Amino acid sequence: MKTIALIGFMGAGKTVISKILAEKLGFQRVSTDEKIVEAEQCSINEIFAQKGEEYFRQVESRVVEQVAQQPETIIDCGGGVVLNPDNVTALKKNGCIYYLKASAGSLYESVKHCSNRPLLKVDDPQARIVELLQAREPFYSQADHILETDGLTPQEVADQLYSLISAD
Repeated sequence: MKTIALIGFMGAGKTVISKILAEKLGFQRVSTDEKIVEAEQCSINEIFAQKGEEYFRQVESRVVEQVAQQPETIIDCGGGVVLNPDNVTALKKNGCIYYLKASAGSLYESVKHCSNRPLLKVDDPQARIVELLQAREPFYSQADHILETDGLTPQEVADQLYSLISAD
């Protein structure tokens, strides 16, 4: 069976949902962000601070190219993975992309107490979420399937995903 890539903004629940879904399907689970941290031997915050976002995105693309080729894998993608069209192509080549779509308000609620979100280290993180979400929406919309997640538990989203995947 092919790979399943979960995309969406930070705080959309990709990590938790990918774990539930991997268990339900008996697939392995890979997080692009975890792979980057492992490869670089430092946190994403440190990569952004020391080497910049452009460097991070280059490493991210190498990781996506690698993990997208692994069969029966749930890929928990970083929120900005869709910004590079090559990443989208790689993810679609051997699998399906599922966009976990959440409102800016629910995303803010999910991440407001997180200190490990370098793109939100600004005076008004809620406004930054709205800005980034609007800019990224056209990229996220390239997904094969879009799931509205507001008001749903991670288990409910995983159950919906499971049904969609089973039907594909």
